[in-house]
Amino acid sequence: MAESTRPMLQLPHQAHKLLLHSCCAPCSGEVMEALGASGIDYTIFFYNPNIHPQREYQIRKEENIRFAQKHRVPFVDADYDSDNWFARARGMEQEPERGIRCTMCFDMRFERTALHAFEQGFSIISSSLGISRWKNMQQINDCGKRAAARYPGITYWDYNWRKQGGSSRMIEISKRERFYQQEYCGCIYSLRDSNRHRKSQGRDIIRIGMTYYGDADE
Repeated sequence: MAESTRPMLQLPHQAHKLLLHSCCAPCSGEVMEALGASGIDYTIFFYNPNIHPQREYQIRKEENIRFAQKHRVPFVDADYDSDNWFARARGMEQEPERGIRCTMCFDMRFERTALHAFEQGFSIISSSLGISRWKNMQQINDCGKRAAARYPGITYWDYNWRKQGGSSRMIEISKRERFYQQEYCGCIYSLRDSNRHRKSQGRDIIRIGMTYYGDADE
């Protein structure tokens, strides 16, 4: 993996530190290493009450903690208030992926990220969510900017982490670190829909905690 292929990053408004919302280790791995390669001071903020079941949540969180400790990056473990998430998702149970339920979910996570940034003296927030090709980047950026606008002095950094090989390095890092490989977005409804699709294709349903990057290569 060539470090020279990464661009030298600078935070907006000449800021000195970043609060990075992380959804999981595979998505944040390239983002974290790119920030480190540019000498940017950042803290991981893990707030993902959408992830279901709780065992899946714990696996994803522990993978992210492991990688943050490896790089000596501060890690904020926010509350797993899944009851609040389910309350906000009420009535959206049948919405498709990338629809209004996902907008609600991004809003909720970014609102908490922006609040923490405001309370702890961060002026810039961003997220690893957008590096995934399964996500709608415009949808994510709109939610991030909307959350940042709630607090004076907070800016959402909408950097495109996929560009200049970012998506490829994401996979390379995941295999190198043998990260846990999530097979659905995270919420109970994405798990339901993923399993429905698998069954329609004659495939086995998802088994929590079983799949890791690089296993297929072996």
